[in-house]
Amino acid sequence: MTPVSRAADTTDPAPELRRRWAATITEARGGTQTAPPGGAPAPDPTPYADNLLARWSEPQRHYHTVDHLTAVLTRIDELAGHADDLAVVQLAAWFHDAVYRPDRSENEERSAALAERALPELGIDAARTAEVARLVRLTVTHDPAPDDPDGEVLCDADLAVLAGSPDGYAAYAAAVRAEYAFVPDPDFAAGRSTALRHLLSLPRLFRTPLGFDRWEHLARRNLATELDLLGG
Repeated sequence: MTPVSRAADTTDPAPELRRRWAATITEARGGTQTAPPGGAPAPDPTPYADNLLARWSEPQRHYHTVDHLTAVLTRIDELAGHADDLAVVQLAAWFHDAVYRPDRSENEERSAALAERALPELGIDAARTAEVARLVRLTVTHDPAPDDPDGEVLCDADLAVLAGSPDGYAAYAAAVRAEYAFVPDPDFAAGRSTALRHLLSLPRLFRTPLGFDRWEHLARRNLATELDLLGG
């Protein structure tokens, strides 16, 4: 992953996100500025944050934006007590939609591969790197195993948008539609309905106790309403 520079934008949450990223990298390194294999000093994490924020700010994005990244990190904070390795879950949030092209199906795989390249450069050990990549790939299905608390936290945080207010959910649905503006309305309605039915078929959308108690009912109501509006 080649770091790139990006001009500061005082209207967005980038400064706080860069601070959070640096703190997470330090935690994932074991709380010290350890050197990666070969003995070279661990690099400054800031250019990597800039690279990721540039990716999250690409023009084809309307929902999968920096705002979504911020929201997922905030939800992870709320669910932190359920995680086994909070730093790994936070890193997975940064990478889970880092590669996003709405006309392609391999976004999660490419995002995981990006993490597998970048994290060793930053001095993150092989086990944590592999776990971040696994969690990113898990967001294809949002169906973690019962013995996967970190997967449960990441997936719950990613799906929490489904439990928004009616206006908030409508804005989310409109942003998703905007990302797929190239798809004709009948085709979008069919594909979106299939995705909504899949989510509604899950025994539970939210696997953490807090997520289930706080978001399950609202999310199912919103999903069912959207499905009805799509004629699904």
